[in-house]
Amino acid sequence: MTDRVQLDLFADRASIEAPSNGAATTPRLAPGSLSDAALIAALPGAGRVDGCALAAETGRRRLSGAVTALVALCNRFVGFGADCGVPEQAAALEALAAIGGPEAARSVAQMIVKEIVQGPTLAVAVSAASQLGVKFPHLFALRLLRHSDPAVRAPACDCVRAGPEIVAALGDLLDDRDREISIAAACALGRMGRAEARDPLKRCLNECPSPRVIEAVAGVADDEAVVFLARIGRARPELAVAILAALDEIDHERAVAAASGLRGWLRAHPPVTPTS
Repeated sequence: MTDRVQLDLFADRASIEAPSNGAATTPRLAPGSLSDAALIAALPGAGRVDGCALAAETGRRRLSGAVTALVALCNRFVGFGADCGVPEQAAALEALAAIGGPEAARSVAQMIVKEIVQGPTLAVAVSAASQLGVKFPHLFALRLLRHSDPAVRAPACDCVRAGPEIVAALGDLLDDRDREISIAAACALGRMGRAEARDPLKRCLNECPSPRVIEAVAGVADDEAVVFLARIGRARPELAVAILAALDEIDHERAVAAASGLRGWLRAHPPVTPTS
């Protein structure tokens, strides 16, 4: 009887290295000494620690030509990461967010939708998508807004387009126990001009004002919000630019007066530059 041979169905596949566990910390290469071209060329086949270091350097230099190489680095670890983070993918995603641009945004969105990244690393990917201005298709966006991981739900609020189900899902997140998620949902609804975001955003203005909250409240501001903005502009001069932009966007006589008053106050009270 002729012996049967078991075919190796994966013989033509390049070997896939398991992701690092973060134990090794010293790269074998010196990314800072590499030229841009050499840095990009080294990315797809980089070793465990080198992959993280090379990706970080690529992001630091904001090399737009590295997008394809960074995606290739992520693809090497497809199937890993269901239960633990993949540092190489996380580093590549953070680099793509730093590089920015349509190609980086499109690449990150595709890797998320195709589940190239999963588990804990998905939160890094959705955060990168948020920074890149990605807007996901309706049904996929709903999946992210309802994800079990709060670190996914929060940045997902920035990655949606208005629609009845999206608005309803964001409305539910206004009551999320995670404060970062409730703020992100309020900001998303405010940018959509939804009145239900007004009171939560005014609370945020008083408790934790930030440029994103200021931008979002402009879409739903009432007289009280205008007063809050003008008051914060005097108390927090570092936020004055964002506040003036918001006041200029609000179509209300009180906003015009508040912006004029704040500009006058800032001219009379210029920020003090610390001396060395």
